Amino acid sequence: MSFLTERLSRIKPSPTIAVTFKAAELKAAGKDVIGLGAGEPDFDTPDHIKNAAIEAIKRGETKYTPVGGTALLKKAVSDKFKRENNLDYAPNQIVVGGGAKQVIFNALLATINDGDEVIIPAPYWVSYPDMVAFAGGTPVFIACPASQGFKLNPADLAKAITPKTKWLILNSPSNPTGAVYSESELKAIADVLLTHSHVHVIADDIYEHLVYDGVKFTTIAQVEPKLYDRTLTVNGVSKAFSMTGWRIGYGAGSKELIAAITDIQSHSTSNPCSISQAASVAALNGSLDFMVEWVKKFAERRNNVVEGLNAINGINCSTPKGAFYVFPDCSALFGKKTPQGKVISDSTSFCEYLLEEALVAVVAGSAFGLDGHFRISYATSDAALAKACERIKIACDNLL
Repeated sequence: MSFLTERLSRIKPSPTIAVTFKAAELKAAGKDVIGLGAGEPDFDTPDHIKNAAIEAIKRGETKYTPVGGTALLKKAVSDKFKRENNLDYAPNQIVVGGGAKQVIFNALLATINDGDEVIIPAPYWVSYPDMVAFAGGTPVFIACPASQGFKLNPADLAKAITPKTKWLILNSPSNPTGAVYSESELKAIADVLLTHSHVHVIADDIYEHLVYDGVKFTTIAQVEPKLYDRTLTVNGVSKAFSMTGWRIGYGAGSKELIAAITDIQSHSTSNPCSISQAASVAALNGSLDFMVEWVKKFAERRNNVVEGLNAINGINCSTPKGAFYVFPDCSALFGKKTPQGKVISDSTSFCEYLLEEALVAVVAGSAFGLDGHFRISYATSDAALAKACERIKIACDNLL
C-alpha cells in the first residue's frame, strides 16, 4: 500500500511550471534557450510599492496579521472594487491569500462535495481542473474553439448545467488565449445562470488591467447584480503590478463563503506575508499611471509576435485583446516529420521539437485543454521575442 494519499492521483504537476523548469535546466547547461512559458511580466515592481515594503520592515511590521488580511489591505481591496468595478464589499466579504491561486483553491475546498461538478471553459488555466479534482469534484469542460473567439457560448453553458453543477469558472482576460468577454457576452452568460440558482461563479480577473485596443474590462457581478451573492470575484497584484513573487491575491464574495475560505487558510498557511500586504496597500491605493506605458509596450509586443508567427508557414495566430499571451494554431503542421524523422503528431510533440531544435520553450495547447495550439507569453524583451519567432520559423521550415 502506498504511503501517499489516493488524492494525489487526481492531480499532475503544473505544465507551465514544468516548461519553465526545463528551460532553466537547459540554460544552466549552457544552452541559449528563450523561455516563453512563464506568465510573468518582465517589468520591475514599481518603486513606490517596493519602498512601501521597506518602510513596513523599518516599522517592524514583521509579525502575524489577521488570517484573511490586514484591515488596511482589506480597505484598499474594498476601495479598489468600488472605484474600478462599482462593487461594494465589506471587510468580512474579503479575504487575502498567498496569491489568487490560493483563494480559488480554498474556495473549491470549502464548497465542493464528492461528485459536484465545476464547469470550466476550454482552453483553461492549467490549475483549474486539478484543483477541482483534488477537492473531490468533477471538471466539466466546454470546448471554446478559435471560431468562437475562445469564449463560452451561452447555449453550450445551458446544456452543460446539471443538478450537480456547483461552479462556473470564468477567466477574462484569459490565460492562455488572451480572450476578453464583453459586457454583452457576460450578460448573455448571466442570463443562463439566472435560471439555475444553484450555480455559482468564480470570476478570475487577475489580468483585468491588461486589455488592448480600447477594450473595456467588466466582471460578471458588475454586469448582473443579481449574481452578486453567487459570485466570488478573484484578483491580485501579481500581473498588473508585476508582483508575482510577492504572492498576494484576494477574493470577495458572500460572508459565508469568505468565512469558510478564511477558516481553511487559518489551518494551512495562516496570514499572507505581512510585508507583501503592506506593499499591496501601496499598489492598490497608488497611481496606475505607470500601467499606461506597460500596456502600450505589451500591445506592441503582441502585434510584433502575431505578425511574426503569421509569417510562418503552418502557423495561424489571432490577435488577442488582453493578458500577455498568444495562442497560435499549429495543427497544419501535424503529420510532418522532423529532420530526425520524428512525426509531429500533436501540440506536445510540436513544442518538444521547438525546445529541442529551436531552443524555444513554449507550452502545448493540450495542457490547456485544446490541442492544436500552443501558448507563447510575450511578457519578455522585444529582442528575445524577435529571435524566438525567427527560430520558430526556421524550425517549421525544416519540417518535412
